[in-house]
Amino acid sequence: MTRTTFDLERLTPPVKKLLSITALAAATALVLSGCASASTDAGATDDPSNSSGVRVVASTDVYGDIAKQIGGDRVSVTSIIDDPDKDPHEYEADARTQLSLSKAQLVIENGAGYDDFVEKMLSAADNKVAPVLNAADISGYNQKPAEGDFNEHVWYDFPTVQKLTDELVKQLSAIDPEGAKSYEANAKTFEGQLTALEQQEKDIKTSFDGAGAAITEPVPLYMLTAAGLVNKTPAAFSEAIEEGTDVPADVLKQTTDQFSSGAVKVLVYNEQTSGAQTELVLTAAKDAKVPVVPVTETLPAGSDYISWMTTNLNALQGALSGK
Repeated sequence: MTRTTFDLERLTPPVKKLLSITALAAATALVLSGCASASTDAGATDDPSNSSGVRVVASTDVYGDIAKQIGGDRVSVTSIIDDPDKDPHEYEADARTQLSLSKAQLVIENGAGYDDFVEKMLSAADNKVAPVLNAADISGYNQKPAEGDFNEHVWYDFPTVQKLTDELVKQLSAIDPEGAKSYEANAKTFEGQLTALEQQEKDIKTSFDGAGAAITEPVPLYMLTAAGLVNKTPAAFSEAIEEGTDVPADVLKQTTDQFSSGAVKVLVYNEQTSGAQTELVLTAAKDAKVPVVPVTETLPAGSDYISWMTTNLNALQGALSGK
C-alpha cells in the first residue's frame, strides 16, 4: 500500500479534511431523521440501541479490541477506523457512525489531536451522557511538556494500556454493575498478557540496551524506548514526514548515512505511510544490510491487540539478534 498523506501525527486545528461542515451537517440530519445509510464500520448496527450489551464506540480498532477484551460478550463495540485503508485525514461522518455515537454509553479516543473527529462527531450527535476515555490524558505523558514534544501513539506504551484497562473496568462496572466481576476477571487476564509483553521488552533491553535505532515516524517509539533502544533519526526528518513536507536534502543524507556508518542496528518504520523519501530510507537500510521491521497504527487483519504487539516484539527481537 502506498500513500503519501496518511500522516496521523498533526491533527491539531485546523484539522485537515477530517470533517467537512457539509458532510457533518448531512450526517447529523440523517441521524435525526433516523435514516441511517450504509457503512463499513465494524460492529455497527442499523440501530445501536438494539445492540446487546454496553454500547462502546472507539476511535480505532486498537481501542475497540481492548474494550472487547475487557467487556467480552457484555459489550457491543463499534470502531470508527477499522481498516488500514481508512484515512482519518479524509474521514467524513456517515449516518451510521453518527448514530452509534449518539447512542454510545462509553466512548474511547486516543486524544492529543490524533483523532479529533471523535469530539466533533460526539458534539454533533449531542451525546452529553457517555463517559469519554482519553488515552493520552490517561497516560499522563502529555502533562509533561518540558520533556519534549508529546508522542501521541500511546497504544504502543503498555503501562498506558494498563491504566486504560483499569479505567475500562471502572466505567463498564458503573454502567453495568452486574458485569463487574466479569470485567475484573477479563482485565486480570488481559493485564497478565500485558505484563508478559513488558517482560519481553525488558529481555530485549538486557541484550541490546543503548543500541541505535532508526524510525520514519514516532509510531513505535514507546516500545523502542522501553526495549532500551536509542532513536538516532534526525528530528527534522521525522518532523517533515509527520507534516507531509519534503525532507531537506542535508537531513535526508544524515538519515541515510546512519545506516552505512553502522550507527543503527535496526530500522522500524510505519508501513502505512509511504513516499519517495521514506522509500530512500528503506533502500539505504537494505543496502547496508540493516534489518527492517515494519509496524502499523491499526490492527492487521486477523489480529487482536496482544497478538499484534507480540508479533511486533518478536520481529524487533529477531532483527536485533540477526535472525
